[in-house]
Amino acid sequence: MTYENLDAKLVNALLDNGDASLRSLAEQLDVSVTTVSNHVSALEEEGVIRGYTPKVDYDLLGYDVTAVLQLKVEGSALPDITDRLRAEKQMVSVYEVTGDYDVIAIGKFTDTDGMNDQIKRLLTDPEIKESNTSVVLNSVCENEQFELAVED
Repeated sequence: MTYENLDAKLVNALLDNGDASLRSLAEQLDVSVTTVSNHVSALEEEGVIRGYTPKVDYDLLGYDVTAVLQLKVEGSALPDITDRLRAEKQMVSVYEVTGDYDVIAIGKFTDTDGMNDQIKRLLTDPEIKESNTSVVLNSVCENEQFELAVED
C-alpha cells in the first residue's frame, strides 16, 4: 500500500467519525494500526489535529439566540479587544477582518436580555469606535468542516 494522501484520508475519516478507533481507521484505509497510530500522532504533534470534540447543538441547550457583532476598534487596541472577546464564554468565534469593521464575533445566548447585557458591557470600552449587531434568524450551516481533497 502506498501512503500517498494517507494523512488527508485520515483527516477525512476522523471528520466523518472523530471517535473512530485506530483499528477501524486502519481497516477503512487498508493500512496497519501502527501506521495509523504513527500518522495520527504526527498530525496531532504538528497541530493539524487539535483535539476531538463533540458537536454541540446549542439550541437544544437553551442557547437559541445567536448574534453577529461587527466592531470598529482603535488600531492599537485590537489585540486587547480580541482577547476580551475570546475570554467571553459565550463568544464561539472571533475574527480579525478586513473591510469596514475590524472584528467580527459570533456569540450564543439564552435570551435577548442576556445578549443585550453582554453587548452593552462590551461597548463601554472607549477603544470600540463603532458596532453593528445582527441577530441570526435561522442557522443554515454552522460549525461545518470540509473534507480535504485526495488525489487519486
